[in-house]
Amino acid sequence: MNLYDRIFKPKAFTLASGKVVYEKRSRTPLILLVLFICLGVALQVSEFSGKILVKNGHQLLFILRDLFKPDWAYLPKIIGPIIDTIKMSFFGSFMGAFFALPIAFLAAQNMVKSPLINWLIKFIFSLIRTLPTLVTALVGTYIFGLGTLAGTFAIFLFSFSYVGKIMYEEIETVDMGAYEAMISLGYTRGMAFLKGVIPAILASYISTSLFNFEGNVRYASILGYVGAGGLGLVINENIAWRDYNRVGTLLFALIITVFFIEMVSRTIRKKLA
Repeated sequence: MNLYDRIFKPKAFTLASGKVVYEKRSRTPLILLVLFICLGVALQVSEFSGKILVKNGHQLLFILRDLFKPDWAYLPKIIGPIIDTIKMSFFGSFMGAFFALPIAFLAAQNMVKSPLINWLIKFIFSLIRTLPTLVTALVGTYIFGLGTLAGTFAIFLFSFSYVGKIMYEEIETVDMGAYEAMISLGYTRGMAFLKGVIPAILASYISTSLFNFEGNVRYASILGYVGAGGLGLVINENIAWRDYNRVGTLLFALIITVFFIEMVSRTIRKKLA
């Protein structure tokens, strides 16, 4: 049997009754062919050049060598930018989460019986969430000027849309028994929401807000590229000067900071579970 028959020709099996059945033809060769075509198109579109990779690939080794030899004397100078990054992330994340909850109430179909309001709020959440954080930070620099306030503004918008989307989906799946009982007792929709729905979603709300804060610490580190302050501004300056030893110090400090925040956040979320 030649190679073509082994790959494409289905195997035949003879049953005890003498009937011959054929194995279902494999689609793996067709899938591989499509993948290779897509890979070729992607390489053409991205203008990938193997010659450039071979010619300049050794530069990556030099950069990695410097990154893994941090300039420890530079470490005390980046404590301030790290604190700015954490403050920017913390304030933007939790202000966004705070304002997201009441707006998520308006987006939930089981809370507000107005399809127009539901659709409009959900559209606003989707619209803000699709805006890249770097773009909103850049817009923030024109409004608030260069500095951490612009970064806080960008993180606030992302957190507002991210937490808001998750929470309105959570509200729409909540057990409505307590809420409807309070409505029947004469509570307003707002009070019934506070007393009947909030306790049911509180653990998820806090967990989502903490998870969002973790991610924003990482995102905030690149907002300095558009002048939004924090650690990203220092990273951008040192990359511009090709001082990769100091960049290694900055990345080391960022990794330790993010790891510590994630450990604390994970501990809190486990206690809430």
